[in-house]
Amino acid sequence: MPVDPSETGLPPNWEVRHSQSKNLPYYFNHAEKTSRWEPPAGTDPEKLKVYMAKYHSDTLVETPAGQPGKIRAAHLLVKHRDSRRPSSWKEAEITRTKEEAEEILKGYEKRIKAREISLGELAMSESDCSSARKRGDLGYFGRGDMQKEFEDAAFALDVGEMSPIVSTASGFHLIERLQ
Repeated sequence: MPVDPSETGLPPNWEVRHSQSKNLPYYFNHAEKTSRWEPPAGTDPEKLKVYMAKYHSDTLVETPAGQPGKIRAAHLLVKHRDSRRPSSWKEAEITRTKEEAEEILKGYEKRIKAREISLGELAMSESDCSSARKRGDLGYFGRGDMQKEFEDAAFALDVGEMSPIVSTASGFHLIERLQ
């Protein structure tokens, strides 16, 4: 049942659905029968942010611990115009520079270190990754599942520890090891 576009901020014929296989929300155009992970052009990012926080922020499904060689981490991603996919659930086209993206993430890092807000809380509204709905939680992953720079940083962390800023082809990340 499509939701009123004035609530979601999505253009006509678009709605938010939930992927059972990835446990993540995605965008579906019921007129064209097409889907995508990033919001379509013409989306109102502020309305979408409010809608997603209200209806899609607690969809995390726990995976049992004890998977050999796998860790669980969350992250906060800030993309820039040179990212491999310069769009996100918040913005159809990301135009900020690399330097601007890094400065934004430095500000988030400062707030997290000051214990003003947690990485997970901040990820829900500010991360450019679709994992934002799950407080940045990427679930369990092993070696070879992520980009090398991300993986190396995540595997080097102790549980509960946060990485310094990590640059990958996707953008800039702060990573928190969960398990």
